Amino acid sequence: MSDPARIPVIVGVGEVADRPDAPGRGPLGPEPAALMAEALRRADADAGGGFLGRLGSLDVVNAVSWPYADLPGRVADLIGHRPARLAYGPVGGETPVRFLHEAAQRIARGEAEVAALCSGEAEHSASAARRAGLRPERNALPPWTAPDPAWTNPRVRDYLHPQALGHGLSQPVFVYPLYETACQAAWGQTPREGRAESAALWSAMSRVAAANPSAWLRRPVPPEEIAEPSPGNRPIAWPYPKLMVANPVVNQGAAVIVASLARARAAGLPEHRLIHVGPGAAASEPRDWLSRDAFDHAPAQDAVLAGALGRAGLAPADLAAIELYSCFPCVPKMARRSLGLPPEAVPTVAGGLTFFGAPLNGYMAHAACAMVRRLREAPGEAGLLYGQGEFVTKHHALVLASRPLPSCSEPASAQGEADRRRGAVPPVTEAQAGRAVIETHTVLFDRDGAPQKGVVVLRQGGARLLARVPAADRATLAALTDLDRSPVGLPGTVSPAPDGLAEWRIA
Repeated sequence: MSDPARIPVIVGVGEVADRPDAPGRGPLGPEPAALMAEALRRADADAGGGFLGRLGSLDVVNAVSWPYADLPGRVADLIGHRPARLAYGPVGGETPVRFLHEAAQRIARGEAEVAALCSGEAEHSASAARRAGLRPERNALPPWTAPDPAWTNPRVRDYLHPQALGHGLSQPVFVYPLYETACQAAWGQTPREGRAESAALWSAMSRVAAANPSAWLRRPVPPEEIAEPSPGNRPIAWPYPKLMVANPVVNQGAAVIVASLARARAAGLPEHRLIHVGPGAAASEPRDWLSRDAFDHAPAQDAVLAGALGRAGLAPADLAAIELYSCFPCVPKMARRSLGLPPEAVPTVAGGLTFFGAPLNGYMAHAACAMVRRLREAPGEAGLLYGQGEFVTKHHALVLASRPLPSCSEPASAQGEADRRRGAVPPVTEAQAGRAVIETHTVLFDRDGAPQKGVVVLRQGGARLLARVPAADRATLAALTDLDRSPVGLPGTVSPAPDGLAEWRIA
């Protein structure tokens, strides 16, 4: 029989949503560290109390909305306890899943009896302060921690190819559409059909968020409102309008406390409230997205989803609940095809990053909280958490259940399988004047909904390159935004522009 001192279970979850319209709230809400500390206190209360003082390990999800010199130390000060292990993570939407997995592994190895993770962002307050000319460290009540003048933004993307940087494709909102366009073509969909699938999926997520008290937007949104551009749903990067894009302008925090089964029993917690942490898997794609084999699949995603379930001895049909990362529609659409889920499956328990909210790297901590609540109401059932970071780059999946699972102690890496599944990668080359065909593309829009430019990923011979389509080239932009015909595979002409970048036109 397994040693209860080495069996990790989730004992408490906590969330906080600081809404600007809350009664008695000032113009600026709590800072990220305060949101994290409050989430930890709520998780401790959910566990019956007494666990925060026993924390041997605390992982803090990277926060971007405020520049801290020592965010983990600030959180420790606020909860009145400094664990022996206090760690700060890198940027990445998958990190809460990884932190939860690693916390469970520490308990399984006997390195800790109680461990936790927390996340928190206050981008809504930080943005409001910038607009109003306020300084949260002076004007908020209570004042925020003084900003670190030496802080550097962790979202610098200097690892990307110079062509990606030159064409402005260095933000997720401009890169994920490349996957969406390529996937639609690979799946035999017209852009209109792909948009309809995304809108139906996002509408289902909005209904989940509407029932989640911690969600930021709690209104069911019909598919047609999500699909059709409007003043409140402006196009951002083809084919995505605003209501298909993650919403980071939120104030939200979350925390999860993991303990050994022995400690949970000693605290008198009933077994039906204990959620077991099972096996997981992790893998990555090449960090520079231009160095991928293709944009109509993600070998690391496929390997991670299959690996986590395989190690748990489960099939997708065995899962009572699923959370598939949903920063943009292409991600859960690819994942549900990889898992073989039916189109009507709703791949969220929290509500998705558009409607629940996208507190930058912290969404999957909230998803873990929602999963725990779901599984507590489903005796003997299992659920899957799948998070992703950067540009379809970092992937981590983890199985939870309201019953014992195979050990989580196996190493998480599924990198070898991901690499095995990856095809040949075309070299990236400078444009040669002449013919080239579209591999995938997007069109970038201004705040008024007018196209600023198109950017096409091209194949020329056996090589890959980027080129822009100027806003004045209406014929080519019309082909790129045709709802009834995918432009993938269309030929055209590449030529150099005066600024040294390549341009492409349909011809």
